[in-house]
Amino acid sequence: MWEKICAGMLGAMMITGSAAGLSANTVSAAPAAETTAQPAQEQKVEQPLKISINLAARSLALYQGSTKIRLYPIAPGTAYTPTPTGYYKIREKEVNPTWTDPATGYSIPSGPDCPLGYRWMTVTGNIGIHGTNNPASIGTYASHGCMRMFEKDVEALYDLVEVGTPVEITYNRVVVEKAPDDTVVYYIYPDGYGWQKLSVADVHKWLAGYGVGNFESDEDIQAKINASDGNPTYIGKVYPLYVNGKKLANNAVSKDGVAYLPAIDLANATNINLGWDAATKKLISTLGSAEGVDKRDVLYCKADDTKTLFNLTGSINDAKQFVLTSAAEQEAPKAEAPKAETPEVKPEEKTAEAPKQVEAEQPKADDKAVDGSKSKKSLKQIYKEATKK
Repeated sequence: MWEKICAGMLGAMMITGSAAGLSANTVSAAPAAETTAQPAQEQKVEQPLKISINLAARSLALYQGSTKIRLYPIAPGTAYTPTPTGYYKIREKEVNPTWTDPATGYSIPSGPDCPLGYRWMTVTGNIGIHGTNNPASIGTYASHGCMRMFEKDVEALYDLVEVGTPVEITYNRVVVEKAPDDTVVYYIYPDGYGWQKLSVADVHKWLAGYGVGNFESDEDIQAKINASDGNPTYIGKVYPLYVNGKKLANNAVSKDGVAYLPAIDLANATNINLGWDAATKKLISTLGSAEGVDKRDVLYCKADDTKTLFNLTGSINDAKQFVLTSAAEQEAPKAEAPKAETPEVKPEEKTAEAPKQVEAEQPKADDKAVDGSKSKKSLKQIYKEATKK
């Protein structure tokens, strides 16, 4: 067997990671006992698996199709022996691997002293994903280029993937994703390799792609870049916005329990003039006024004020769309209903005496049908009986 050289000893040059940053990444990591090989085979039949590694976040994610199903912390290479980025695949799998020191040729067989732990998966050349006998190094930049994992994690991953599984290795300090409750959340990680300098504009572009770019100020973004601690920042939930069945360009955003809607978009959709009083922070339409919010030079109104400003009402539907309808659209079907129920009796056919005769011949209170209701004669029948001679 060729030598595996990636499990280097921790040295003075090791760059330590942020424990706080790891907390956001380890929540969904599943222990090996919870995963078996058989479900993995069934999953691969339905959708292919893919390993995605972010060196800046020091994390390994396993995807089934486009869905993240596992997330594990790792220890990639040091800044002096960095893990290479690129697109690879699992080339080999081995249980109980032996480590050989490339400098001396000395070998350590599988066991508690082996730096490779009890599982090995080749990615490229001598670089692989493996366990470790130094769990304290996980979450730091510590190896000679390999990706170390906690033993329980690497054993779980080993059972899930097979030779040929794609492996994507990137270095992204900015990560934006949706939490399980659909809230957009973002992280900024430290520049452990010194490969990626960030600006406020860079981060804003990432957030804008998820529809929440206007809801994080430049000052807040800069503070997060300065911290680069990998901690999550939750922004809000994004919903496609519809007015009278037409999708608008901008979205509705729910943040801290309040739904914000793009005011100018609503004004254009309803053909209502809208003004903005910056001094009082008021939106003023031809129908009324309400509090407005200026987020990065984009005006928003609260969902509760759409009736006052634009005569619109609505809410989030089951398809997670924010749907608004104008009062005119809601009342239109009701206005047409009476026309469909025009009486069969034509007014011009009645004589001057007809009203009195009809009144005299109306069914009495005790004149009921068998089912207990009043007489079921039609107006036409009553009219004929009242006018016959």
